[in-house]
Amino acid sequence: MLKIRFLELYYKKNCSRFYYYNRLNLKYPTFLKFASYFCSMIEDKNQQRTPLSELGEFGLIDHLTKQFNIKQESTIKGIGDDAAVLNFNTNNTVISTDLLIEGVHFDLSYMPLKHLGYKAIIVNLSDIYAMNAEATQVTVSIAVSNRFTLEALEELYEGIALAAKIYNVDVVGGDTTSSTSGLVISVTALGSVDAKNEVYRNGAKSNDLLVVTGDLGAAYMGLQVLEREKEVFKVNSNNQPDLDGYTYLIERQLKPEARKDIRQLLKDLDVKPSSMIDVSDGLSSEIIHLCKQSDTGCDLYEDKIPLDPQVISTCEEFNIDSTTVALNGGEDYELLFTVSQDDFPKIKANPNFSIIGYMKEASAGVNLVTRADTQIPLKAQGWKNFED
Repeated sequence: MLKIRFLELYYKKNCSRFYYYNRLNLKYPTFLKFASYFCSMIEDKNQQRTPLSELGEFGLIDHLTKQFNIKQESTIKGIGDDAAVLNFNTNNTVISTDLLIEGVHFDLSYMPLKHLGYKAIIVNLSDIYAMNAEATQVTVSIAVSNRFTLEALEELYEGIALAAKIYNVDVVGGDTTSSTSGLVISVTALGSVDAKNEVYRNGAKSNDLLVVTGDLGAAYMGLQVLEREKEVFKVNSNNQPDLDGYTYLIERQLKPEARKDIRQLLKDLDVKPSSMIDVSDGLSSEIIHLCKQSDTGCDLYEDKIPLDPQVISTCEEFNIDSTTVALNGGEDYELLFTVSQDDFPKIKANPNFSIIGYMKEASAGVNLVTRADTQIPLKAQGWKNFED
C-alpha cells in the first residue's frame, strides 16, 4: 500500500477529494485512484458544495482567513484592515514573490488542493531561507473560476494554514478575484535578517567549497511517475497504481519541505556562507547563477552529487541518466551555498551537507567533472519561463 504520511492523514479524515474533482470537471482525474488506497470510491450524494457566489469576495476572504492566528512579534496588524502593519526593528526585511499557474506549475489531476496550498507557501519560504533569513509573514492571493466550490478552497487554505503553522509564519493579507481560466496563486513571503548575517548570490570567491543540502532529483522523478500514471489512466481508468517503490519521490513532488533548519544549523556551526541560492530550477541553473553573480568559475564533481536510492532505481527504470535529473530536474528546494575552505572541518562530517565542488577563477568556466575525470561545460537546462 502507498505509504505517504501526509496523504494517509489527509484521506483518513474524509473522501471529499473525489467530489471536488468531479465538480471541477477535470478531464483526467488521475489522483482518484491514488486516493482509493485510503477510502471508498462510493460517491456521497449528500456531499455539500457551496458556490462562491453565495459568499461574495469579502465574505469569502473572511471565511477562508478566520483560521489564521498571529504568532510573530513583528506582526502588529494582520488581516482585517487596508494593509498589514509589521515592525522588524533594526533588522533588514527580505521579500520574495512567486506565482503558481494551473497548467504551468501544477496539474490538478494529481495535485490535491491541500497539497497545493502547502507547496505554494513552501516555494516562497525557500527563497527567504536562501537569504539566511528567518521567514515571518506571507500574503496569499488567488484568482479562481466558478468551477471551484467553497469546500474546494477550504481544502486549499487548509494546506496554507498547515504550512504556516509548521514554519511559524503569519498569514497577514492577500486578495481574491475571479479567473476565466484556471487557478492562479500568488504568494509573497517576508522575512527578517540582521544585516551582518544576510547572504547574497554574489559573494562566492575562488577556492570556496560548493555545498548542497539534502539530495537532488527526487521531485522531478516523482513528477515523472505521476505523469506516467496519468497517461495510464487515460488509456484504462480501471488500472490501479503500484507506487510502493516511489513514496519518497511522490512526497518530494506533492509535499516538498523548505530547509528552515539550515539557518540555525550553520549558526550553531559558526559558519556563514559566502553565497547561497535555493535549488528550485535545477542544480546546473543555480550553480551558473552563483558563478555569474559572483564572477567565478566552478568545478562540480559528478560523483559527489547526492542522490537518494529511489532516484537511482527509478532513473534506471525510466532509462534516464540520474546525473541529468539532478542537474536539471528542479523543485528540490534544497539550499546550494559556498563556504571558505577554512570552514571545511566544521561541515565535513555533517549528514545534512554534501561538498560537491569548488569555485575557481571565472576564466576557468563552469564545468562538470565526470566520473571518468573529463570536464564538460555545464549548461542551464532546468526550468525556463516563457518557452514553448
